[in-house]
Amino acid sequence: MTAAPLVSVLLPVYNAGPYLATALGSILRQDHSRLEIIAIDDGSTDNSLEILKRCQKT
Repeated sequence: MTAAPLVSVLLPVYNAGPYLATALGSILRQDHSRLEIIAIDDGSTDNSLEILKRCQKT
């Protein structure tokens, strides 16, 4: 049996603090088992970067 392919999701972020947790949760609720989220913060001045750091896996 072969492993499911890795699906990369690009998430551009700019001052998305109020919506970011919902957007990340929506991506993570997908049925596909192998997901990676690549979030690109474009210099947000709100709490977007802090939210992304809290959700980050290493």
